[in-house]
Amino acid sequence: MKFIFFMGGFSGLMVTGTASYLSDHQPDRILVDASVGCLAGALLFRWFWTVLLGGIRETILQRHAAATATAKSK
Repeated sequence: MKFIFFMGGFSGLMVTGTASYLSDHQPDRILVDASVGCLAGALLFRWFWTVLLGGIRETILQRHAAATATAKSK
């Protein structure tokens, strides 16, 4: 979970910082934009990871239920 949080933060920092730099903002504004992007990226990656794990868990439970139902019918 930490790895996903860090990767999201780093991605948000780099994307937002680069976009701000390419928009010819002042260095202090670039740092503020990159900081907000870091936080937003980390939270979005964490949310996506939670959704992804929930989907994987749901799939495993459905497959297990189907296998159990097939085993009982034999």
